[in-house]
Amino acid sequence: MPNPTPSSLNSAAALADFATQIKAWARELGFQDCGITLPELAKEAPYLEQWLEAGYHGEMDYLANHKDKRINPALLHPNTQRVICVRMDYMPPNAQKKQTLVNRSKAYIARYTLGRDYHKVMRKRLTQLGKKIEAELGARSYRGFVDSAPILERPLAREAGLGWIGKHGLLLNKQAGSWFLLGELLIDLPLPVDAPETENHCGSCTACMDVCPTQAFPKPGVLDARRCISYLTIELKGSIPEEFRAAIGNRVFGCDDCQIICPWNRFSQTTQEADFYPRHQLDSSDLATLFLWDEQTFLSHTEGSAIRRTGYEGWLRNLAIGLGNSEGGETVEQALRARLTYPSDLVQEHVRWALAQLHRNQNEAEQNQASHPIMTHPRFHKAAD
Repeated sequence: MPNPTPSSLNSAAALADFATQIKAWARELGFQDCGITLPELAKEAPYLEQWLEAGYHGEMDYLANHKDKRINPALLHPNTQRVICVRMDYMPPNAQKKQTLVNRSKAYIARYTLGRDYHKVMRKRLTQLGKKIEAELGARSYRGFVDSAPILERPLAREAGLGWIGKHGLLLNKQAGSWFLLGELLIDLPLPVDAPETENHCGSCTACMDVCPTQAFPKPGVLDARRCISYLTIELKGSIPEEFRAAIGNRVFGCDDCQIICPWNRFSQTTQEADFYPRHQLDSSDLATLFLWDEQTFLSHTEGSAIRRTGYEGWLRNLAIGLGNSEGGETVEQALRARLTYPSDLVQEHVRWALAQLHRNQNEAEQNQASHPIMTHPRFHKAAD
């Protein structure tokens, strides 16, 4: 049985006032927005089933597990009556997204992962929010999630009024674009729910789909992860298919192209969270420099970072592809040759590919780079950096 509502919240007006207080606490804790919704997503079931049946999840088999919990978040935590959804901006000031992406000697790392692991930052704040509620009302049943359980966070955020799901599958907000992270606090209070976002404000724009280097969107709002650079460089643990290697360019951990090009990100805000600021110059490091890190350096420089997810072997694999797509030169070739005997078949395979790629027709490589969709797309030069 759910915990009884405290006597201090014995009316709809009192519950509404407390919901307002929760949102104020959320902002005090560093969240830019907060909404409340029901733990019900039954209407998402057919879309989830179709996506899985198409095999778009690739090797992420865990996404096919616990489908009941994905469409019924209340199963994730006993007595759940509401989901408090929050978002937090993560883009650091002077992020140099475009400058790094077009510089073939630099490593482009998805901007959400330049600083401290967002899971830790946001989970701590969600726990603090739960404790504030507990301190006000006495013992309550709550549990926070940050991309850490079988939960459909974007549909929940949409139902809580935090935005709509764009054609790139990410949540968009009129006042904040998409450069933010999501979190949820499941709680046993019958709080009033916010109005969902029922409109899609993308209109006829397909910039995010058109600019994708690997054409990972078979249709609006649907991502084929098997073609997505974020999946290929982070989730995929084996060899990256050759058909995608040239298109990956210098993206060594994740990809932001569909966000960089999105016109709604004109309204995005930079973060004030120092934890999200770049560490060890990872926002503008040379590919060759990162490739020569030994494993201990990798572990120390990525401590507490989401970059650890790819592991050192995956890190070298990704950097080898980046170097193969670079302008080359003696420093790059020496760095690659130094790894030809690295004790990993996976790394050696990608190093050999990189050396062969560098030795292909330079004019052809320059032509391909010049015609890359994100470089020639008219919105790229207008996009906020």
